[in-house]
Amino acid sequence: MKTFFSVNDAGDIQTLVDTALMYKQHPLLHKAGGKDKRLGLLFLNPSLRTRISTQIAAANLGMDAIVFNVDKDGWRLEFEDDVVMNGTTVEHIKDAAPVLGQYFDILAVRSFPGLLSKQDDYSEQIIHQFAKHSGIPVLSLESATRHPLQSLADIVTMEEVLRAGTVKHRPKVVLTWAPHVKPLPQCVANSFAEWVIAWQHADFVIAHPEGMELDPKFTKGATIEYNQDKAIADADFIYVKNWSSVEPYGKLLEAKHDWMLTPERLSVTRNAGIMHCLPVRRNVELSGALLDSANSLVTRQAGNRVWSAQSVLAKMLGL
Repeated sequence: MKTFFSVNDAGDIQTLVDTALMYKQHPLLHKAGGKDKRLGLLFLNPSLRTRISTQIAAANLGMDAIVFNVDKDGWRLEFEDDVVMNGTTVEHIKDAAPVLGQYFDILAVRSFPGLLSKQDDYSEQIIHQFAKHSGIPVLSLESATRHPLQSLADIVTMEEVLRAGTVKHRPKVVLTWAPHVKPLPQCVANSFAEWVIAWQHADFVIAHPEGMELDPKFTKGATIEYNQDKAIADADFIYVKNWSSVEPYGKLLEAKHDWMLTPERLSVTRNAGIMHCLPVRRNVELSGALLDSANSLVTRQAGNRVWSAQSVLAKMLGL
């Protein structure tokens, strides 16, 4: 595996899921597998779960993980070709990435969209430039349009629940838009939709107000519903997430407080498990009572970030 940017790089999803759950039971099974290998974790944006879970996953495989905050500790990088660098950028990716390729065996890169231009963000220029010029395998720790390690952890979490036997039928999974105080990227929603559709183990519904449609290339195969109560009826899993508009790009929809999920709303579901990638704005996106309830899977999801990362790193190492 040379890149892990999306579900298209995953190969057989079930194999990755099985491997992740195997590592959850036996974290140090391949402790020597990454011996003398270095993982470079490059952050152009803040991180908590992604940073720590990937470091733990690397350590479980015996890798040395080095974290570098590019946005705070490094030179400002230039990604455009054929530019005169007489502005605020100091180092070109063509010069920086090959050096990193000599320092590390695998690069893991996290960047966010600017939410100013869909064309610029959806080109995924930053992560593709690292892959193009570093000469080594590159792993996405979130990019402008996707968050594949999060999505793999989400699938692992649902698979755990299904294997426990509490859901004995084909599950219904709902991705629902939620209110927020500021416009957020579409990457988590895009990625979750893409992975659930490719997983093919669930009936999948996406619920959002009119005007908050995701890019159709991520949602083909899903049922789109504009009525949240109708969407969550008989749901087994509900993934709550805000995202900004795609058209016009990167805008915050006017407050839709009635889209915040509460315990009372679950009466129409099959006692649905509640999912969120975190961080979450309590009592804005999702009620605190629901987050603290037995229905919440968010802490388990966050824990499973270690095993999703370890599964992918192991595949990149050829273990």
